[in-house]
Amino acid sequence: MSKALDGVRILDFTHVQSGPTCTQLLAWFGADVIKVERAGAGDITREQLRDIPDVDSLYFTMLNHNKRSVTIDTKNPEGKQVLEALIQKCDVLVENFAPGALDRMGFTWERIQELNPRMIVASVKGFGPGPYEDCKVYENVAQCAGGAASTTGFDDGPPVVTGAQIGDSGTGLHLALGIVTALYQRTHSGRGQRVLAAMQDGVLNLCRVKLRDQQRLERTGVMKEYPQYPNGEFGEAVPRAGNASGGGQPGWILKCKGWETDPNAYIYFITQAPVWAKICNVIGKEEWATDPNYATPAARLPHLKDIFAEIERWTMTKTKFEAMQILNKYDIPCGPILSMKEIAEEPSLRKTGTIVEVDHPTRGKYLTVGNPIKLSDSPTEVTRSPLLGEHTDEVMAELGYSPEQVSALRTAGAI
Repeated sequence: MSKALDGVRILDFTHVQSGPTCTQLLAWFGADVIKVERAGAGDITREQLRDIPDVDSLYFTMLNHNKRSVTIDTKNPEGKQVLEALIQKCDVLVENFAPGALDRMGFTWERIQELNPRMIVASVKGFGPGPYEDCKVYENVAQCAGGAASTTGFDDGPPVVTGAQIGDSGTGLHLALGIVTALYQRTHSGRGQRVLAAMQDGVLNLCRVKLRDQQRLERTGVMKEYPQYPNGEFGEAVPRAGNASGGGQPGWILKCKGWETDPNAYIYFITQAPVWAKICNVIGKEEWATDPNYATPAARLPHLKDIFAEIERWTMTKTKFEAMQILNKYDIPCGPILSMKEIAEEPSLRKTGTIVEVDHPTRGKYLTVGNPIKLSDSPTEVTRSPLLGEHTDEVMAELGYSPEQVSALRTAGAI
């Protein structure tokens, strides 16, 4: 069966996480991704956070599946010629260099257009145009500048960054969408274009409900679904909301049986209005279903802490999985707090390809995250990440270089 992006060739100048997330996703959909790396070193994550000496780290392998690796010295004049040949043959160039780095290499937008007017140049940057556009940005900086950290955590504590890589991987996902959209537009325009995904913008896009709440707060001065209501005070900016759901249905994380020794023996519980009577029956508070202080969503808002405390008295008598099994019978929204160990060992995630076991020639077998997006006509096969420069000769042959020319370029240090 063919793949969705068969025939699309990506020139991958990315490293670390944001760019490789994007190009790996495109590779999973069938694009031929050619990763350009520095000879002798490669992507810096090959050696970062190693758990096995002198073997590509999990950091690298889990972000670079289904790609081919070539090593080119872009500062070498002959190496630059090889890169120009690749630009002429590829559809998309993806980069997440520091601002201005591609220009300093001699590959301005204008130069790339001369070489290939159909080329799409896609970039991850920390900020868009403005006072900070020349600043380097990493994951946690993006979370802070994009509004996530100021709205995460508890009201009596400092801002908190999330373990989800919404700055790096989140921006990579945004960039992949931009690239596919530009490829589609090219089918009728015939032209390439630039695609920019700024990390601050990507994080803010994922925090849109907080921008919604900022405007609500300015108009009303209070947000009744936040845990600060009714006894706390609201300032001028959206506060940290602990484990509140952020939507119209109040939710909270509650202890389950074994919480004293298991840091993940918790369940997320949502008091959804349509199933309120069922919740009351399950926890043994049938009278709340008709009590005017609890019967309606508006009436319940001032009592949310008491309500969740009562529900928690019930959840603490059940394991998180027992509680979930009971609650699901009544369509009460809930979800267990799953540890990474539990996720890694979950058979259903293996079956769907969300968790995949991959065999690597030097590392051996390891687990990785598979394609989170499933297409019925473009199934994903996750193949191992490339060794450094593993496909240099292969790609050079595809560009029309003879074995003798390749040997000469290698002798000259161009590849």
